[in-house]
Amino acid sequence: MMRAAGLLWAALWGLLLPPVTADEGILHASGSGVLPVTKDYCIIYNSNWISLPKSLDNATSRTLENLTSTVLCSSSEVPSGLMKDKAVVVMRGNCTSLEKARIAQSLGAKMLLIASKPRLSPLSDNKTDFEDVTLPVALIRYNDIVDMQLSCHGRLSSTLGNEVNVTLYSPPLPEFDCSMVVIFLIAVFTVALGGYWSGVAELENLKAIASPGERETRRKKEENVTFTPVTVILFVVICCVMLVLLYFFYKWLVYVIISVFCLASAMSLYNCLAALIGEIPFGQCRIACCNKNIEVRLIFLAVFCIAAAVVWAVFRNEDRWAWILQDILGVAFCLNFIKTLKMPNFKSCVILLGLLLLYDVFFVFITPFITKNGASIMVEVAAGPFGNSEKNDGNLVEVPTERSAPHEKLPVVIRVPRLEYSASTLCDMPFSLLGFGDIIVPGLLVAYCRRFDVQTSSSSVYYISCTIAYAIGMVLTFIVLALMKMGQPALLYLVPCTLITSSLVAWRRKEMKKFWKGSSYQMMEHLDYPGNEESTVSASEQPGGQ
Repeated sequence: MMRAAGLLWAALWGLLLPPVTADEGILHASGSGVLPVTKDYCIIYNSNWISLPKSLDNATSRTLENLTSTVLCSSSEVPSGLMKDKAVVVMRGNCTSLEKARIAQSLGAKMLLIASKPRLSPLSDNKTDFEDVTLPVALIRYNDIVDMQLSCHGRLSSTLGNEVNVTLYSPPLPEFDCSMVVIFLIAVFTVALGGYWSGVAELENLKAIASPGERETRRKKEENVTFTPVTVILFVVICCVMLVLLYFFYKWLVYVIISVFCLASAMSLYNCLAALIGEIPFGQCRIACCNKNIEVRLIFLAVFCIAAAVVWAVFRNEDRWAWILQDILGVAFCLNFIKTLKMPNFKSCVILLGLLLLYDVFFVFITPFITKNGASIMVEVAAGPFGNSEKNDGNLVEVPTERSAPHEKLPVVIRVPRLEYSASTLCDMPFSLLGFGDIIVPGLLVAYCRRFDVQTSSSSVYYISCTIAYAIGMVLTFIVLALMKMGQPALLYLVPCTLITSSLVAWRRKEMKKFWKGSSYQMMEHLDYPGNEESTVSASEQPGGQ
């Protein structure tokens, strides 16, 4: 079960979830009475139509005219002169935002807000049609308009004033956010710990091989899976097929992936915590169950891990705290996979990392030239395409409800909320994301380096060098992300850093041949016929197994 679930889930390793950018801004509302009352609200606009000031100081304030009783599809719907030099808010529907904007502009309005009861969605990009429109056009929640009137007027309207003044601006996102530091620490910690754990398991294997009486017992306990070059190629093909299937059948397959994540992460969390509990010499009482003696503490541990996965599944769309549980389960999943999946040699590592690098680059940068809408398949899957509930209303995309049908996301990322206040903070709880594949794939190379250190008694030089190279690759990814201001395929920087560093260390130590082919004992360990014990022990006693 573990291997089947792992292989299915592994098809998502190459997924990098680049941030999906949207034009989000802030509406600053203020009352006109004696008491200063101000409040900010989220707006969605299209920067290709018009640009908004980057700060409140540079923005122009307008008096708000609430016309949510009309949809403004005809100039006859409002009295003449009512919109003159004002910010107007009308309801969404019946006609396109372009038609509303032209009517509002012809009637003298200086700003158009379109109130939407469904969830906010980006305004479509059609700059040519909007060349004659000069006033800012933005989408706002209808509930925010109601709240704005109550907040700025209050019940004592004579004190606070009957007018609401609004200002639109769009502060730039900070180039650096503290969440990136947390993402960096989680990624490096997981890769380093996973590689170290793999090395501990390798040392136990060597001891078991040296003791023929323990060999069979060790084999029964081992759950490791070794990747050959052919298996690596098959694995990458499965990744490609799975991603394409998600692109076309997202609304069904997303629940399959969520189910697999719950199962795999619960088992991974159990394996990680069981390894820690095994080092504690307390609570080892056993009970008989199904002709086996099972430690009571492991039964409680299994219940705890299952409960953690179930709680996440139930509250997965609760942004305030569910991300913490998802990150814990995700780290456990990555650790268990790095430890369980063994790369037999550097050759297999090069093939795996190289193919997944091409996979990442192709689905992020090349597929926009293939798809009809010009969006990359990776970004579309990351954003989670809307299902059949979507309907096209001119240049707006509407969905039936805002709260009752939460937008499901693939749980294949480490998520950390961004801490700086911005328009994104008002519109939604923004997160910095790192795909599991950007941890697991380089982590497999780090784990191989650690096992090679154990086999050759090389004082962890390969392991330390590769881990440092991974950290440098992560820093490089963040730098490029800040400079280009768009999501990056992290493997584009992690793969060269780790592969080149490992190769240079092997070349400098004159061990490239052994590093490339792996230790001979690994191949002999899988031979089952009698008489191998002596030759295997002899091989393992020599540096590099030769």
